[in-house]
Amino acid sequence: MGAQWKAKPKEAAANARGKIFGRLVKEIMIAARNGADPDLNPKLRLAIHQSKKASMPKDTLERAIKKGAGLLGDTVTFHHATYEGFAPHQVPVIIECLTDNINRTVAEIRVLFRKGQMGASGSVTWDFDHVGMIEASPEGAADPEEAAIEAGAQDFEPAEEGATLFITEPTDLDAVSRALPEYGFTVNSASLGYRPKNPVTSLTEAQMEEVEAFLEALDNHDDVQNVYVGLSG
Repeated sequence: MGAQWKAKPKEAAANARGKIFGRLVKEIMIAARNGADPDLNPKLRLAIHQSKKASMPKDTLERAIKKGAGLLGDTVTFHHATYEGFAPHQVPVIIECLTDNINRTVAEIRVLFRKGQMGASGSVTWDFDHVGMIEASPEGAADPEEAAIEAGAQDFEPAEEGATLFITEPTDLDAVSRALPEYGFTVNSASLGYRPKNPVTSLTEAQMEEVEAFLEALDNHDDVQNVYVGLSG
């Protein structure tokens, strides 16, 4: 499953797009706290890029920027929260949330962990690398190895639909994202995340179904932004 788990496309397209937009709006608002000008705010620039790739309406995007920057007066304070533990069959997971109510979120995440095991801070993160992850698609015969070397990425691996996942140091995420187009790659998404060091590989089909159901329940929670899982495949 690589570094980040993605839900299977079971929902209707409209509901799926709504969930994506909701998560992106939160990311934009958080990033815009440091300024509404993307040229001076790398985090906001990346969030805007991902929103455009997801075809977010322009008015939704602009409102999120203004609201996050405090230009509309009705600001909402979101807090980052990270939870970790194990899915069924001791598969390590890290969950990143953005919430306006920490107490509510942690209580609800604990309920979702009843079929797994919620851990203390640091109980799982030691088995992951915190990295920048850039998914990019090649134009023509662009060489991912050459692009990784020249743009300054640490590593790369195949991604979905012919794309490549470039791995960077967290501090190099923006610089590599801006450099990749020079070497024939169009950036689809760019974010900081977690990459498993020792992914679990020995689950049966029935065990995998249990893990999938657990991860899908987490992903369906409104406050969950990202789910990272130490599972191969």
